[in-house]
Amino acid sequence: MVRLTRIYTRTGDRGTTALGSGERRVKDDLRIEAYGTVDELNAVIGVARTVADAQTDRLLAAVQNDLFDLGADLATPQTDEPLPYERLAVVPAQVDRLEQEIDSMNAALSPLNSFVLPAGTPASAHLHHARTVARRAERLMVRLARQPGEAVSDPALRYINRLSDWLFVAARHANDDGRGDVLWVPGANR
Repeated sequence: MVRLTRIYTRTGDRGTTALGSGERRVKDDLRIEAYGTVDELNAVIGVARTVADAQTDRLLAAVQNDLFDLGADLATPQTDEPLPYERLAVVPAQVDRLEQEIDSMNAALSPLNSFVLPAGTPASAHLHHARTVARRAERLMVRLARQPGEAVSDPALRYINRLSDWLFVAARHANDDGRGDVLWVPGANR
């Protein structure tokens, strides 16, 4: 269990922060950028929850909890060194749950024949914003995984990829099950 007794420690005043393993890294390290962007995504989802319907709010609450798991996964790189606690990592069941929820939400939506603009209801716009932050987090995680000596688990990469799809479908759901989607009209303003 996490216990926070002090909010500031002064240990980061010189531009470094500690990973879950205790290793210190500079605050603009790619791993820090990746889990910092996951944290930003969580905050954007928190805003979306303020205007979401009750069902979507419940689903988003589970996603927010998963994002803390993902942040912990990224903040504690896999090493051969033993940790004094069990390392928390995203598991395939979390990805499976997202896929089931995507299929459930998508069943009510009509097929698209154009790209959707990130607009419509406030909930839809916020969910589209979250989707773009999820894609940025994914790009950072993929970049991190390509770095020598750095690892990002397959379930973590699958989760963040699937989450952006989930957010797209949820945004369409928030637009009256897609009936309120704002569609892109190619070349409309030429």
